[in-house]
Amino acid sequence: MASEEPVIDVRGLRMRYGSRDVLRDVTFQARRGEVVALLGPNGAGKTTTVEILEGFRRRSAGEATVLGADPEAGDERWRADVGVVLQSWRDHGRWTVRELLRHFGAYYRPFSTPERPRPYDTDELLRLVGLGDHASSRIATLSGGQRRRLDVAIGLVGRPRLLFLDEPTAGFDPHARRDFQDLVHRLTDFEDTTVLLTTHQLDEAERLADRILILFDGRIAADGSADELARQVAGKAEVRWMQGGQRFVHATDDPASYVRELFTHHGADITDIEVRRASLEDTYLAMLARRGDVAQGSADEEREAAR
Repeated sequence: MASEEPVIDVRGLRMRYGSRDVLRDVTFQARRGEVVALLGPNGAGKTTTVEILEGFRRRSAGEATVLGADPEAGDERWRADVGVVLQSWRDHGRWTVRELLRHFGAYYRPFSTPERPRPYDTDELLRLVGLGDHASSRIATLSGGQRRRLDVAIGLVGRPRLLFLDEPTAGFDPHARRDFQDLVHRLTDFEDTTVLLTTHQLDEAERLADRILILFDGRIAADGSADELARQVAGKAEVRWMQGGQRFVHATDDPASYVRELFTHHGADITDIEVRRASLEDTYLAMLARRGDVAQGSADEEREAAR
């Protein structure tokens, strides 16, 4: 359960390139132990927002506080508390997996505390990310999915208090994706790690995130849990059932009450009952259509990316 301590506090964030505003008055918070997913079509400003919060890009205006400091002025101790999993990066393919993790881990040892020992034990971390059998493998020999698991391990090696994840499960098979989701839940539940996730995998965001931020045209257009956004945007739930060999569908704001009423009046005649709320994909695409910020062709591309 997330506490009330803000880990990320962004107010009126703006970013301008020449005469073009990429971010316009972006405001949100993320709290300790919370998973926040930042979604939006390409060009919405997601990467710029994350780079500002990581301290890699200077903002044009507004306020940003990350782990109690302005990310533009973050020192080495501040950076030791921040983990980053990039979408892709290069390294020396001749190194083994264990050698690389030990190399990076050594940078965090001066910032170890009794409350947060650093770095992660290498073998423990390899088990966490599912690379225990590949500790002695050279990086150049890893598959795409294994390489991505190593990316995640590098982001975690310093036991960060805040973790930025950029498309973390790209190239993962379904089993690896489930393992990764379990890992994120472990980090937030047992280590109070805050996670800011950017992804095009909407089903993954729905499973992982406590809150969803949807960024359109440089602004936060929606902020809430997947269920809250579905209620706001996509409307009513659908109750579906079979009765007398026929399929029935009814839209309602209160599916629990409607189901009780069905069984009160029809009892055992009701079979195959199902309550379906709008998914995050339904909600996201409905927002695209309502705002008109993206043409229909782009909405179709987003649907394909979500699958």
